[in-house]
Amino acid sequence: MVAEGQESVAGLSRRARGMIREVGIIVVAIVLYFGVRGLIATRVDVAYRNAEYVVDLERSTGIFVEPQLQQVVIDHGWLAETVGYIYIYGHWPVLLTTLLWLLIRHREAYRKFRNAMLLSGGAGLVIFTLFPVAPPRFLAAYGFVDTVTERTSAYRVLQPPAFVNQYAAVPSLHFGWNLLMGIAVAGLGAHWLIRLFGWLMPVLMFAAIVLTANHYILDGVAGGALALAGLLAAHRLSRRGPSKARRRARRRARW
Repeated sequence: MVAEGQESVAGLSRRARGMIREVGIIVVAIVLYFGVRGLIATRVDVAYRNAEYVVDLERSTGIFVEPQLQQVVIDHGWLAETVGYIYIYGHWPVLLTTLLWLLIRHREAYRKFRNAMLLSGGAGLVIFTLFPVAPPRFLAAYGFVDTVTERTSAYRVLQPPAFVNQYAAVPSLHFGWNLLMGIAVAGLGAHWLIRLFGWLMPVLMFAAIVLTANHYILDGVAGGALALAGLLAAHRLSRRGPSKARRRARRRARW
């Protein structure tokens, strides 16, 4: 009985250390992501030129409808406030809560989605550096309005200006990472209401990033594609891990 108790305590201790380690990894990754993004030197003229390129591309494909959509929201004050709150509180609070839930309840899935975020985040930093883009809210000539800044200061609390690159609009990992968490919740939620939340959350966030003039439709699509590419890469890495472990076990058995 004593031995069993010691084994149980040892197992619990390993689990606790593992959870603390993973929380540390996420915290360090977030600090590095925002630190590096905030330190990236951006040529403002290039960022605005690239923004015009994105607008022209959307016009050529017939999807440059963001100003009209935002005007509908602005005409209904409660709707503008709602999408603002979704944009702010539906991102980092949801991401961190979902990651913690995965870490506690679904460890294997947690590793996969954590790696997907790390991979897509690293790729995003490269794109932000090579292709800076001014967000729609800076293009007032097209009728865009920065509704988040006008109606709330909470965004500046969750993401202090010193750690934000204002010209990192493309791709939108604000949407891409919510898409990853939505996939996790929709696939692993035990109750239909939780799974429904997983389905709706990315849709609402895509609407919020566009209707608050923080992202274009195209960079929302780009952010989702990058996040899915990260998930695919993470899935392949997770499949390689067990096979490597089995090969090591077979080599030890031969010896």
